[in-house]
Amino acid sequence: MQPFTTLTSTPAPLKVINVDTDMIIPKQYLKTIKRTGLGTALFSEMRYKEDGSENPDFVLNQPAYRKSEILVAGDNFGCGSSREHAPWALLDFGIRCVISTSFADIFYNNCFKNGILPIVVSQEDLEKLFDDADRGSNATLTVDLVNQSIKGPDGGEIRFEIDPFRKHCLLNGLDDIGLTMEKSSKIAAYEEKLKSRAWA
Repeated sequence: MQPFTTLTSTPAPLKVINVDTDMIIPKQYLKTIKRTGLGTALFSEMRYKEDGSENPDFVLNQPAYRKSEILVAGDNFGCGSSREHAPWALLDFGIRCVISTSFADIFYNNCFKNGILPIVVSQEDLEKLFDDADRGSNATLTVDLVNQSIKGPDGGEIRFEIDPFRKHCLLNGLDDIGLTMEKSSKIAAYEEKLKSRAWA
């Protein structure tokens, strides 16, 4: 998993509340178990028209936000079914950080397991971030995980809280497998010990 330390990007504003996982990645794309290739289907029902052409009104289709790595979204982001394909699709598109006032628990946990930083802020701070994001390519945000801060284009700073263990995992690029491999020497020692126990 790619470590997350600091990230500077033009933020994309998605002023929609209750964005569920079916909106993030519709059910017809859930057949794959690969984490790659889902970026083109991200928000597909909003991004594309019925004929398959792009919807120019959708934020991620607008020139300023096509390469956004930060998504500023409305309340209760990631609600609905517990599909891990949702963070896979966000990550494959290039989104490394989602900022909202609240997240669904399962989606929130899945983000950390896939190298995405979900940040919870107050409604007041969210409105400030929406204002920054509305400025398009004229404004960037810098998310600093080490110092737990979001710096705006005009020098303003928003602080955020994060669980220390989750912070450690993101900073070091550790998913569940990576955490296990940190104990590889102890695992090897245990397996060596078992060799002397014929009944084991």
